[in-house]
Formats: sequence, structure tokens, C-alpha cells
Amino acid sequence: MGRRRKGRDISGWLIIDKPADMTSSAVVNKVRWALRARKAGHAGTLDPAATGVLAVALGEATKTVPHVTEALKAYRFTLRWGQATDTDDAEGAVIARSDRRPTEEEIRAALPAFTGEIMQVPPKFSAVKIDGQRAYARARDGEDVELAARPLFVESLELISRPDQDHAELEMVCGKGGYVRSLARDLGQALGCLGHVSALRRIWSGPFDAEDGLSIDQLEELAGTAALDDRLLPLEAGLADLPELRCSAESAARLRHGNPAPVLSAEDVEYGDEAWASHDGRAVAVGIYRAGELHPKRVFNP
Repeated sequence: MGRRRKGRDISGWLIIDKPADMTSSAVVNKVRWALRARKAGHAGTLDPAATGVLAVALGEATKTVPHVTEALKAYRFTLRWGQATDTDDAEGAVIARSDRRPTEEEIRAALPAFTGEIMQVPPKFSAVKIDGQRAYARARDGEDVELAARPLFVESLELISRPDQDHAELEMVCGKGGYVRSLARDLGQALGCLGHVSALRRIWSGPFDAEDGLSIDQLEELAGTAALDDRLLPLEAGLADLPELRCSAESAARLRHGNPAPVLSAEDVEYGDEAWASHDGRAVAVGIYRAGELHPKRVFNP
């Protein structure tokens, strides 16, 4: 039998504005330390060089992580024209150069091809697995990594500014699994000038905004205090994009034991929709709504 992790049984979400040069896992470990929490995880990895919202789930809130990772996310990024790198960002080695620079009109004209349902090849230096091994590990060993294209939904892609001829600032809203580095690489190729990401910030992820996040300095300053506990959002915050269905105490008990139970219907919920049930304002279960009942897939302990 494995050793039980030490720490507090604390549940909720803590939003961190991740700094550059820190891994997402390191942020989670710092949050766990600051709150003396037993269990924590994050809703979507950010590259070490990237900044912005990293939503950290604690305790029972970790069960809501899939609903945040599957939600839309927004990225503000700077694209450097004229250079392709082996990592598709500024951390890698330059592998090709171009003297061409696109006009603002050319950039805007190219963006529609990268919106809607598209296919995207992840960067060679990414966490995608190939035969059980991370692509970045193979790439670091000098292997010529070939990754298959994957579907991605891009809701919007806009040119925000053109600081100079070598750079463009863009904003993208996309679904799960998108790589900004790949988009920069592909856009540079489409415009015939090459390109890579030189700066990247996730400005929101599902219901969470970077501007509401704590800095690492603030986290360390508040570590172990009641003031930090007060910054926790309830686990229900991770379910904000799902409809809520209220239920009785009797139904709550049945749902928590994994059994279907009656719930109050809502206008925005149809047969087969995913929803969550609540009792007295607390999440009870996430499941599928069928004919007045919720069939639970995931339950929350009170």
C-alpha cells in the first residue's frame, strides 16, 4: 500500500500569473507548499518561457480540471519574422533565415486560413508522446522527430499591432491542444518569411483570467496564512462552462454513491447534455442529463 501524501485536505482553485523561466509543475509544487495542500494539479501546461494564467486545482477541484482544459483559451503573443528555430520559439537555435518581411495587409489576409477547424502539427520540442516517449526527449537526442497533424479549433486570430518590420503582435482564442509555436511557424511559412514566437502570454483560460492571478512573489509572501486561503476560488469555479442543475438532499446522497438521481430541469439543458448537480450551492456530481435525472460520471466528496 502506497504512502499517503501529507498535507491539508483543502479544495478549490488558486489562479497564478506564471512568470517566465518557471515550469508549470514548479508552480504547482510552490502552490502545494504555500497552502500545505495534500493534492494539487494544473489545468493546462504553459511553456517555461511563457507567462500568464495557470489555474491550479486543489483537492476535490482536481476532478474539475478536464472541464477547464477543454474550454477555450486566449493567448497574446509576439511573432518574430525572418527566423525559424528548431523549437519554434526564441529558446531554440536558428535553423533558417529569410530577408522577406510581410506587410500588414499580407498578415491580415493570411489569418483566415488559420481560423476555424484546422489541422496543426505540434512542435518537435513538445510533450506529445511517440511510442511512450516525449517528443522533446527524442528531439534532444538528435532524432528527426515526425509528428502527425492534429485537429484544432481556432475561434479567432487577430493582428493586434506591428511594433516594427521584424515583429507582429497577435491574439488567438483556441480550443484544447493548440500550440502557439506551431501557428507562428506555419504562418511564417505561409507568408514566405519564416517566423517563431518571441513572447507568449496566456491571458485567460476558461473562466480564469491572468489579471486575477497571484504572482509568485505574492504567493510566497502569503504562504501559510489565512489570507492565502481567502484567495481560493471554490471548486465550482471549474464548472462555470457547464449548466448547473439543483437537486434535493436525497438525490445528492444517491449521486455521491454513483447512482442516477432526479434533478431539477433547466431551460438550457437538453437530453444527453453534460451538466453538474448542486445541493445547497455545493457541487455534488458531474454527469449526463437524461429525462429528469443526472447520471454521474464524477462525484465530489462533501
